[in-house]
Amino acid sequence: MRKLKLQMRISVDGYVATPDGNENWSWYPDEKGWQLINELADTSDTLLIGRKMSEAFIPHFEGFKPEDNKYDFAQKMVNIPKVVFTKSLDTPFGKNTTLAKGNLAEEIANLKRQEGKDILVYGGASFVASLIAGGHIDEFYLFVTPVLINKGLSIFNMLEHHQKLSLISAIPLASGVVVLCYQLTKE
Repeated sequence: MRKLKLQMRISVDGYVATPDGNENWSWYPDEKGWQLINELADTSDTLLIGRKMSEAFIPHFEGFKPEDNKYDFAQKMVNIPKVVFTKSLDTPFGKNTTLAKGNLAEEIANLKRQEGKDILVYGGASFVASLIAGGHIDEFYLFVTPVLINKGLSIFNMLEHHQKLSLISAIPLASGVVVLCYQLTKE
């Protein structure tokens, strides 16, 4: 069965964006950070994103030009099949994009049963919060950024009970970011 992996930048005080969704406090990956991001993407052949995030994510990566230094990574994001979870869209947009409109737990279970590499989730905050609350995330890759933002969007605010995690690794980067990798412990 495929694993569902979350990759997300997060502040030390546990926020993924300011209250208005701004991520201007976020870290720009250094060489080691990009290596980790690429390696994680290479373990997956499906991306999951929420509808709100898809509106920025898909055009952003489709807009890269061959002369851009991250063009190869952008093409990876364009070419990998993306599933947009939505209740409001009726037609997918962008390249290699489909919609998931059904029950979240059933949609995730169906995707995990399919053949292939693992599944990678990038966001947005409310979609990820729903996945975490439902116990659907198997592995967490949290890029903890050395900043405190005081208020913002949380991905842990929908939890109704504890979820135990086991540490896979903690990787400090020269930028001060620490990549914390955890596995959900099934009880």
